Amino acid sequence: MSMYNMDLDKAIRKIQSKDAKTVGLQFPEGLKMQAVKIAREIERQTDATVIISGDPCFGACDVSDYKMKGSVDLIIHYGHTPLPLRYEVPTLFIEAFSNIDVKKDLEKCLEELKDYSRVGLVTTTQHLHLLNEIYDYLEDNGKEVVVGSSPSTRKGQVLGCNFSSIKDLDAEIILFVGSGNFHPLGINLFSNTPVLAIDPYNNEIRRMDDYTDRILRIRFARITKAKSAKKWGILVSTKEGQYRMKLAKEIKKTLEESGMEAYIIMVDNVTPDILLPYLELDAFVVSACPRIAIDDSQMYKKPLLTPQELEIVLNKREWENYQLDEILFHERYK
Repeated sequence: MSMYNMDLDKAIRKIQSKDAKTVGLQFPEGLKMQAVKIAREIERQTDATVIISGDPCFGACDVSDYKMKGSVDLIIHYGHTPLPLRYEVPTLFIEAFSNIDVKKDLEKCLEELKDYSRVGLVTTTQHLHLLNEIYDYLEDNGKEVVVGSSPSTRKGQVLGCNFSSIKDLDAEIILFVGSGNFHPLGINLFSNTPVLAIDPYNNEIRRMDDYTDRILRIRFARITKAKSAKKWGILVSTKEGQYRMKLAKEIKKTLEESGMEAYIIMVDNVTPDILLPYLELDAFVVSACPRIAIDDSQMYKKPLLTPQELEIVLNKREWENYQLDEILFHERYK
């Protein structure tokens, strides 16, 4: 059995209802191994021709609608929930819910939660269908459970670029269910609340305190190095969900008012190779995906900062008020 529910029947029904002749398929990296199998079944069960997007996909902010416009009648986008954006091509979002069992991990995490009575609960797209089950389990074991919501996300959901659902969450500790460290890191920094992360894929339960401290030390070093920078590049992504030109222009103005040079550079994917030609620039600010500066920090030879980190460089924000960057889709930058 597949680790994820790819809901092929839903995709087939949508293709048939729209009488789509050409269908685009898009997957995040972790689901791309399913692409050929799903394309095969779609072409077997319908009259549609399938085009698989081979580009990296970082979220619902990164739907291939602009690239596939004119080439497909429908895009089926796996692994994310829709954002309040303008999609140029009709797009069906299929969450690809995880089929993994979290019960054993929940049993183990009770020991870590024994000193807390009020627990916040949050997860990612792949586990939203488990939220009620986890909620009931914690309550059955004597915990008061709180779940937040926001205009940009579903109840109890966080994105890699949006943590609105946990802001002002009245909890003594927050339980995150999902893989990786970035989401629980962001939860920790945004809420200033202890975070316990359950990774059901690796059967790991970890407190985020040490990891958060390590990341903050790395970010402090990057910020310190950037304080000597005089010439800056400001990176803007052409991806609809990451495009923040207004913010980039505000950053440029702020840097120039501080006596520095600043140049806006528009790209699709931000990578170390993209920045290699700009030898004259000392540092960069990313107005695109907030994860780039944090996750890929070691890959860049020159400081790559978030807008909030630039504020610290320019003495407009105190280090003690450190915060990750966030894209609020209901307050779109234009």
